[in-house]
Amino acid sequence: MRTFAGIEPEYAGFNQAAVLLQSIPYDGTSTWGKGADSGFGAFLEAAENMEIYDIETNSEVYKKGVHILPQLDDFSSPEDMFQKSYYRAKEMLATNKFITFFGGEHSISIGPIKAIYEKFPDITIVQLDAHADLRKDYMGTPYNHACAVHDASLNTNLIQVGIRSMTDCELPYLHRDKCFFAEDIYGRTDWMQKSIDMMGEKVYITFDLDGLDPSIMPATGTPEPGGLDWNTTIRYLKMIFEQREVIGFDLVELAPIPGYKAPNFLTAKLYYKMLSYKFFTHGK
Repeated sequence: MRTFAGIEPEYAGFNQAAVLLQSIPYDGTSTWGKGADSGFGAFLEAAENMEIYDIETNSEVYKKGVHILPQLDDFSSPEDMFQKSYYRAKEMLATNKFITFFGGEHSISIGPIKAIYEKFPDITIVQLDAHADLRKDYMGTPYNHACAVHDASLNTNLIQVGIRSMTDCELPYLHRDKCFFAEDIYGRTDWMQKSIDMMGEKVYITFDLDGLDPSIMPATGTPEPGGLDWNTTIRYLKMIFEQREVIGFDLVELAPIPGYKAPNFLTAKLYYKMLSYKFFTHGK
C-alpha cells in the first residue's frame, strides 16, 4: 500500500488516521493546459522525498495519521464527477476526521464545498486563486473549472485572495469587499488580518495552485503572472489556522511538467505545512 510521504502503515490506516486524503484526478473541462489529472502521482512522489519534521512548528504531523482513500475516477461527464465527489465528501464529513482533497482541476471542489456548507451553513470558504471562477456555467455545464466557486458565492461566506483574472460576466457574483485582488495586496500585509476578521469560526480552504506566482508554480493550466509568493502564502495560512477552525482544504490544478520536479515538491510541502498548522498552531 502506497502511503503519504512513505509513512509507516501504522500511521496510514483509516482507523488510526486523523486526516483523510481524497484524490479526484479529473481534468475533463480544462480549456488550455492539460495534465492536472496526473498531479496526484507527482505529488506523492515528491512527498516521499520530503523531510517530515517541520522546523517552524517543531512537529511531525504525519504521526497524527494520513489515510489515502481510493481515488475517484471513471467519470462519464462533469455532472457525474460532481455527484460522485459530492457524495464522497458527505461520507468523509460523517467520519469527523480532517478532510483534504487533491485535484484534478478546480471543478473538483464544487461537490465537496456543497457537502460542507450543507453540514456547516455558516462556513467561510477561503479561495486562493488567480481566477475568480465565478461563472454560472461555461461550455455547457455549471461544473466547469471556471465555475468552481459560483455556488459558494451564493451559499457561503466566500473570501477570495490573489485574484488577477476574470471576465465581466462574473461581476454580478463578485463580493468586492471580500475579494483581495493580487494588485491590491502586493507588498502589503494589512489585508491578512482584515480578511480573517471577515471569516466565521469554521473555514474551508480551496487552494488553486495558480494563485501562486508562476515563477515558483509554473505547473498549472493557466499560469497567470503576478501571484503570491511562498512566504506570504504560508504566513497567511498560518494566521488562518491559528485564529479559526479549519475543517478541511483542497489543492487543485497541479499539472506536472516532465523533468521539472520543483512545483511538485512545493505542492507536497504546502500540503504538509497546512497539516502542521492545523494540528500544531490552532488556539495558541
